[in-house]
Amino acid sequence: MGEGSTGPLRGVLVADFSRILAGPYATMLLADLGADVVKVEAPGGDDTRTWQPPVRDGVSTYYLGVNRNKRSLVLDLADPGDAVLARRLAARADVMIQNFRPGALRRFGLDHDTVTAANPRLVYASISGFGATGGADLPGYDLMVQAASGLMSLTGAADGPPYKAGVAVFDVIAGLHAAVGILAALHHRAATGVGQHVEVDLLSSALSGLVNHASAHVAGGVVPHRMGNAHPSIVPYEPLPTADGELVVIAGNDGQFRTLCQVLGLPTLPDDPRFRRNQDRTAHRDALRPLLVAALAGRTSAEWFGELRAAGVPCSPINTVADGLALADGLGLDPVVTVDGVPGVRHPIGLSATPPRYDLPPPGLDEHGAELRAWLAEFDELTRSDDPDHPTA
Repeated sequence: MGEGSTGPLRGVLVADFSRILAGPYATMLLADLGADVVKVEAPGGDDTRTWQPPVRDGVSTYYLGVNRNKRSLVLDLADPGDAVLARRLAARADVMIQNFRPGALRRFGLDHDTVTAANPRLVYASISGFGATGGADLPGYDLMVQAASGLMSLTGAADGPPYKAGVAVFDVIAGLHAAVGILAALHHRAATGVGQHVEVDLLSSALSGLVNHASAHVAGGVVPHRMGNAHPSIVPYEPLPTADGELVVIAGNDGQFRTLCQVLGLPTLPDDPRFRRNQDRTAHRDALRPLLVAALAGRTSAEWFGELRAAGVPCSPINTVADGLALADGLGLDPVVTVDGVPGVRHPIGLSATPPRYDLPPPGLDEHGAELRAWLAEFDELTRSDDPDHPTA
């Protein structure tokens, strides 16, 4: 199956038992790179099919955003016949990925130990919210993890309430980690012939994704706190008001700060002992910010963006999502791809010899069920013909 696909993962069969975001995002990345992904859905379908509005042609855009290049097969794991088909698929696959609660698939014979006993080459990936030990009973919703990890304590105004990020950021990071782990395990299998268990949980992904904030506590003994849009270690690194709005302005090093000040008409500021080095600026941020704001007040965000960009100072207007896509398009990044009339965001990785492919739109529920069931039945017949002791179930 999937012989017509292209890409570096051509020939890799992925049995995708995941749903919602982290797993489907990981498997779409693999599918774009050429893997043949069979999306196994319960009779009601992936939860995100019903997460609407918005919709396109009656289909949830949430679902459309993470399910390109896959084929859908409905299996009711509580039905003995369908459970057999699910195990056949796992026996044939190179990769199986699932995000059921830890231990939930054991009663269907689809847990790691059972499946890999029959298919030792399988790379089996499990995604959970809080791991398979003490947090096994906790459901893995991104908002829970944003709260539990500490991210929400860092997000929002310094004197305001905590906020979540505007996207399910830890689902996305966990999906990326799962894809990286799967690729690493496939590389190991190429050398040894044996698969392994890839385990990813959202909380660990979150703590890793907190990067400098987590390190501030682990290595520095500091508990980070909300600072609005300011940065704890770099000044300026935030939106600053202009004549008609706000502009993100960044001076990531002393040279950038000097250039910023020259463009703003503040040439002596970098020689002020309070602002000469980045650590000086962070210590005196309350004195520096009003000086920058006063200078920026004389022109619009668009005018400053043009001047600062020309001088090499990092800056950006605060765009809408539509503006961001338009910017990427204007920069020649071609951010949108359309497959059979369904637009989506282009795969973020460019490969010179084996680029991502865009062959299949997100599938309708059980759209490929008939062909996949026939293929699995054929596989069972072939297996029985090779092994007279193979069960007929």
